[in-house]
Amino acid sequence: MTDGVGDPVASVDALVAAIDPGVTEPGVQTRDAVLVTGPWLAGSTSLVAALRQRVPEQAFVEAGQLTAEESPLAVVFVASAAAPLTDADCALLDAAAANTDLVICVVSKIDVRPDWRDVLATDRAALSEHDPRYRDVAWVGVAAAPELGEPTLDELVHNLRRGLADEQLVRRNRLRAWQNRLRGAVRRHDEDAAGVGREARIVALRGERSEMLRRGQLAKSERTIGLRGEIEQAKEQLTHFARNRCASVRGELEEDASQMTRRRVPAFDDYVRGRVDEVVSDVGGGVTKHLSDLATERGLKPPDRAPAPQGPPVPRPSLKSRRRKMWLATLLGAAIGAGIALALTRAFGMTPLYTLAGLAVGALAAAWAVRTRGLLQDRSVLDRWIAEIIEELRARLEGHVADRVQSAETALSAEQAERDEAESADLADRVAGIDAELREHAIAGRRAATLRSRELPQLQRALAAVQAELGGSAAGTPASGTSTN
Repeated sequence: MTDGVGDPVASVDALVAAIDPGVTEPGVQTRDAVLVTGPWLAGSTSLVAALRQRVPEQAFVEAGQLTAEESPLAVVFVASAAAPLTDADCALLDAAAANTDLVICVVSKIDVRPDWRDVLATDRAALSEHDPRYRDVAWVGVAAAPELGEPTLDELVHNLRRGLADEQLVRRNRLRAWQNRLRGAVRRHDEDAAGVGREARIVALRGERSEMLRRGQLAKSERTIGLRGEIEQAKEQLTHFARNRCASVRGELEEDASQMTRRRVPAFDDYVRGRVDEVVSDVGGGVTKHLSDLATERGLKPPDRAPAPQGPPVPRPSLKSRRRKMWLATLLGAAIGAGIALALTRAFGMTPLYTLAGLAVGALAAAWAVRTRGLLQDRSVLDRWIAEIIEELRARLEGHVADRVQSAETALSAEQAERDEAESADLADRVAGIDAELREHAIAGRRAATLRSRELPQLQRALAAVQAELGGSAAGTPASGTSTN
């Protein structure tokens, strides 16, 4: 900052630098133009056009024609006579005149609003209550583009030219810029020390941390319980599958045995052996597919293929010697045949022909009885033989299912545990990142409090000096009445 004789900007900068040499200057440039702005549909565009005609020596701009680094020489704030000012309208004026001291407020469209003076009085009171700075600003009524007659701008033009001709305007504008700059610095120190914005972030981080841990624990529990439940369900389903296949093949074999003939008995054991191998293959393949599908659905690696289950040995059926039973059957058949022969000879006479016929029929009946008795005995032996084989097959298959399911549970649980550990490590990294940010916020809060206690007194003294200058020097534009030309 440089001090210069007769330079109002340099003198103000020197005033602030003498109190707080470390504060930076306001980053604004005053543009030699009057800003005409106001709420939407208040009539600022029409007023700009009219002022350019009435005051051609002065530049007039609207809000969009200023850059972020530029501030106007003066502000003409346009309020509509159709409705009083709102809080948003007052905030709009605050933004427009943050670095400008000369403010003139106008109520537009007075040619069509007979009650515009009441609206002006209401707006004046609302703006004075919003900020005491605006208590002494000029308020006038204008009609920039009336439907009948000439525009009503004389009082506005008079106040504007008088304000722009004030020798203190440049200095007061610089004081306003410094006031805005120092107020912003004080506010930022207060907000940083109070944790404004940071506290909300801290609350959000803590909530995110708690929710992250809760979801991680819940997901781990769900995966563990879900895998255990599916394993138990798989064991039950596969056991039922093995039992049902054994029961089905037993019924089929028993039906085949019930229709067995003596010619088919020697090849029956090979047939049974083939059916047993078929059941073993079906159950082994079903177990492998079911466990692989279970692992795939849970995103895990399918278990290694295990050896096929071993079926029970299928020896030849033990058709024991039936010599004694055969003798008894033969005697019984002979007795039946003798009885038939005797009955026939008595019925048809004791002739040699009928006697031979009776003996033949008796012999055939005896042979049929002996053969039938033997076949029934063989079928009974085959039924017991089939039952023993299928029972052993069922026991072996159930054992195979139990072993495979237990092995799969061990492998899948180990893989799931590895994934849970990896996710836990990732979760721990994310939680550590949140904890680190929370620590940074805590450090920033302490640093901000220290910085505030060190720098705030000088800022407040500089702000007080600037505000004293603004209050002590003459006002840029005194308040005027509400009459029009």
